[in-house]
Amino acid sequence: MGMMEWSWVLLMGIVMGLFWYKKKMDRMENKSGVPKGNLGWPLIGETLDFIASGYSSRPVSFMDKRKFLYGEVFKTHILGTPIIVSTDAEVNKVVLQNQGNIFVPAYPKSIRELLGDHSILQMNGSLHRRVHALIGGFLRSPPFKARITRDIENSVKFTLASWQDMINPVLVQEETKKITFQILVKMLLSVGPGEDLNFLKREFGEFIKALICLPIKLPGTRLHKSLKAKERLLKMVRKIVEERKLAMETSEDDGGKGVANDAVDVLLRDNGEANEKQSLTLDLISGNIIEMMIPGEETVPTAMTLAVYFLTHCPTALNQLKEENMKLKMEKMDSGEDYSWTDYMSLPFTQNVISETLRLANIINAVWRKAQRDIEIKGNLIPKGWCVLASFTSVHMDDQIYQNPYHFDPWRWEKLGAAVNNNNFTPFGGGQRLCPGLELSRLEISIFLHHLVTSYQWVAQEDNIVYFPTVKMKRKMPITVTPVCNHQ
Repeated sequence: MGMMEWSWVLLMGIVMGLFWYKKKMDRMENKSGVPKGNLGWPLIGETLDFIASGYSSRPVSFMDKRKFLYGEVFKTHILGTPIIVSTDAEVNKVVLQNQGNIFVPAYPKSIRELLGDHSILQMNGSLHRRVHALIGGFLRSPPFKARITRDIENSVKFTLASWQDMINPVLVQEETKKITFQILVKMLLSVGPGEDLNFLKREFGEFIKALICLPIKLPGTRLHKSLKAKERLLKMVRKIVEERKLAMETSEDDGGKGVANDAVDVLLRDNGEANEKQSLTLDLISGNIIEMMIPGEETVPTAMTLAVYFLTHCPTALNQLKEENMKLKMEKMDSGEDYSWTDYMSLPFTQNVISETLRLANIINAVWRKAQRDIEIKGNLIPKGWCVLASFTSVHMDDQIYQNPYHFDPWRWEKLGAAVNNNNFTPFGGGQRLCPGLELSRLEISIFLHHLVTSYQWVAQEDNIVYFPTVKMKRKMPITVTPVCNHQ
């Protein structure tokens, strides 16, 4: 067969493929009640527009444009998937509450490949509720709260103290990671500073780079490198879990039923519900311990960094934050008492600053779900097999809900009331999958801000927020610090 014939065969193959694809998309589009929208170009859909908006200063522009054209719930095709997008808080709530287990997690292939079969993100039903309840109960326990407050304070003070000797500007985005990763690893595995912590941090940094990437596992690709890093992480974590399990089995401590020191203890001691009679596997425990490190490397340090960024550009808010925290510091110095979890969490303006930072930052911008059967929500049909993207960013930046949504305004929360009970405010998700560590995250940010503003003044260099593929500062938020006069 000559070159001309091969060309015709290839062309016919492409035409037939596109014809098949169009027929498939038409069948999906024509189902009665499916939200309006545009599935875009064959195969790539509207992905290029979606990515372009992510690199702009207003990443929600992709959603806003289609919301204007089609309504608050619309269909599109992004990242290789035809998908229904909800920018409606009430629809999002139904998706998050997931009564009857209609929806299951459905994330891009690179995330599924990276996190694996035992990922808590992809767990569903009774197993997810079991793990979620175990970790949530541990994080709410009074002994844990007392211990973790001291641990965070020590880590924050140690890191902040090192800033005085820095010749170059402090890179806030890097420094906050030193605080949060160390805290989280201690909470999960009881691993303190040293060679093991350094290994975990190094390998986890390599692992997390593939959270959003092309799902190609060939040697040399980003996903392949990250999966190799995960293998090395799993080897160390599983060794710790196995040693702990052996120690529990040989312990005289009533079968290991004493106070749990970390998440490994909690997960190993669980024997399941009465009707399950099955312990969690070591593979599941090890994989989820690694996954639970993500807030220490990404979400919490990013929130801390962006709080500094927003406060830098709002001197009035910074001054009020200083006054509130300096008052607490003086009270503690006079009484000689230690700080408690409640002391930090009871600072009203500090909590308002954190809420406003989380609303504007949109570090967790959406969740992905797949419908297991047809469901209608507010007149919108979501057919079985379709993915749904519940957009938190669109709700947080909706000017019908938040006046001047792009303006950093911590005082708005004085009028809005308790942020954690607001269906229009979902920085930690919601429903059955509400992040069990939300209070711990707020505590970490509170302690960081308290000791930062009562210890230092700073001048920030020019920097900008980057929103894609994840939220971060373009130059890592460089600042030059000066100790305040009453710094101890």
